Amino acid sequence: MRFVFFTAAAAAAIASATPSLAAEPASATTAAPVTDPARIAAARQTVDYVFPLGTYARLMNGTLDKMMDSIMDSTMKLPLKQLAGLSGVDTENLGEASMAEIMEIYDPAFKQRMQISTRTMMGEMIPLMTQVEPDIRDGLTQAYAGKYTAAQLGELNAFFATPTGKAYAADSYLIMMSPEVMTKMQGFVPKLMEQMPAIVEKVKAASAALPEPRNYSDLSKSEKARLAKLLGVSESQLEKDEKAKAAKPE
Repeated sequence: MRFVFFTAAAAAAIASATPSLAAEPASATTAAPVTDPARIAAARQTVDYVFPLGTYARLMNGTLDKMMDSIMDSTMKLPLKQLAGLSGVDTENLGEASMAEIMEIYDPAFKQRMQISTRTMMGEMIPLMTQVEPDIRDGLTQAYAGKYTAAQLGELNAFFATPTGKAYAADSYLIMMSPEVMTKMQGFVPKLMEQMPAIVEKVKAASAALPEPRNYSDLSKSEKARLAKLLGVSESQLEKDEKAKAAKPE
């Protein structure tokens, strides 16, 4: 089930991040809304070209399936020792077998099971993502209007009105997830896994000056009361649960 959760989380993250491929934010903070009618009208026309309604359905109905299959295949081919080491597990006695080899023993239908899971999740997510498309389009309109002048948007729209421009605009959000690009991206996963232990150590070093997270016993009475309220349990139940948790061996 962990792999099913990974599939769903990764798919949602990829789908929700897709608009950033073409419209990067003007700054790290949210800019003031653009109110110039000319720029808004021109930007809305641009969005009609590059992100028409139905874009998420096109993305998730085939393109994202292949991308998820590619990511899963690359991850499953990595040595289990490498994957386990990322979570701090002692890997000294682990062999060089990959997760794929191990799953062939536990579940010979694992790959097909994951593909079915991916397809099913995509099918369920398409209507949800389609519901948010109008809001995404509004956000993109503001992003384009904030980044480009009305004259620049007019030039973009003039290009998008040509046969070549229409062809480019229709696929501008999908091309980064094309099989040709994703085949090259597969090489990133093993490189990332190889570097991850060093990255983790750098993160630890960078955050070494921060205070350690507090235990329940370190909290004040008012903080415990607030925590119980946030968790939707009584203070006595929270106290009982935390004592039971503390009594468990590490």
